[in-house]
Amino acid sequence: MSAHYTTDIAVIGAGAVGMACALQLATDGHAVVMIDPGAPGMGASYGNAGTIADYAVLPVGTPDVLKNLPSLLFNRNSPLSIRHAALPTLMPWLLRFARQSLPAAAARNAAAIAALLASANGSWKEFAAEIGGAEILQHRGCLYLYETAAAFRAAEADMAGRRALGIAVELLRPEALAAMEPGLPGVAGGAAFFPQAIFLDDPGAMMRRLAARLAQMGVAHLPHRIARLERQAAGVVLEGPGLRVHARRVVIAAGAHSRALAAQAGDRVPLDTERGYHVEWDMEVPRLTRPACPTTRGFYLCPMAGRLRVAGTVELGGLTAPPSPHRVQRLIEGARAIFPDLGEPSRDWMGFRPSMPDSLPVISASSSGPDVIHAFGHGHIGLTLAPITARIVADLIAGRGPELDLAPYRVGRF
Repeated sequence: MSAHYTTDIAVIGAGAVGMACALQLATDGHAVVMIDPGAPGMGASYGNAGTIADYAVLPVGTPDVLKNLPSLLFNRNSPLSIRHAALPTLMPWLLRFARQSLPAAAARNAAAIAALLASANGSWKEFAAEIGGAEILQHRGCLYLYETAAAFRAAEADMAGRRALGIAVELLRPEALAAMEPGLPGVAGGAAFFPQAIFLDDPGAMMRRLAARLAQMGVAHLPHRIARLERQAAGVVLEGPGLRVHARRVVIAAGAHSRALAAQAGDRVPLDTERGYHVEWDMEVPRLTRPACPTTRGFYLCPMAGRLRVAGTVELGGLTAPPSPHRVQRLIEGARAIFPDLGEPSRDWMGFRPSMPDSLPVISASSSGPDVIHAFGHGHIGLTLAPITARIVADLIAGRGPELDLAPYRVGRF
């Protein structure tokens, strides 16, 4: 027998984006339920690098990536790789990704990402205070590390482009980096320092604070998977094993699991899955005081409460294949290249990022009507963009003019 619920708004997905949307909508006075088979916030929202990456204005697809795409995708040691078994189903996505990596498209996508990121830091400070998580938010900036002098010189053009998009960044010589991070072994090239960046020293703890706040506000979490979405005259019906929900409006915020639901709402979306990994070493005091990304290795060294987390790399491989031991080992080897004395890790993890070919999320009403709102596809910056996405979704539902032009993020742009 199925449980039956009637509500004003149903949010499908209980990651950072879904929970932020549910909180904003409940704050606006709506009756909200949140539907997700997993524990709130315990997918990619828990396993990430913890960075509020206001500096991450470049899309994954750029002319440089396009030039090196074959070697990147088919070198199993690359920070951007593909599971060969997934190649046939990924080809349409890869062709779109290649087109979005051309110079004009990449520049347009960077400007659209920068527009979303412009208020990320301020939004997160307010958001963390609202849910009682202000002490989890750290204000120490973030580093990109360059392991050779040539890489440091090449970074100057990259950083000039970021400055043009409004990002504050300082280039540090090795001696200045050593003074800033004395626990970091010598980095021959130097670093780029993003002084305004903030980060969470425990993303899982922040997600638990957010889930607790939602519970306090009466937002129920229904631990079910939605298999069917059907529009009816009086709203939208959602069904899954053991559940039937009738809602006036629905927000699809199911991350990497959103594509099939969007299709049932009438929208074909080129969403695919990046598989991200992390490895952790328990330690009382992490080896550095702020997140640092060795740029050629494609991961972050993340100081977190009681542990060092090494998180990142991109593996295109769908939702069903098991974790790759090779990708985990690559993270371990990369971490030991920076910190040679690291012992055996304490744990590892793999999760799913929702990836669009242009690196832009889908934040818009369905092309078939405003009773379904899309809020997914945030790629590497879902945690960063959760509060701003929630405000936009609430504006769309309330019929308010959103705070920025939503044309670049519309569901029908492909």
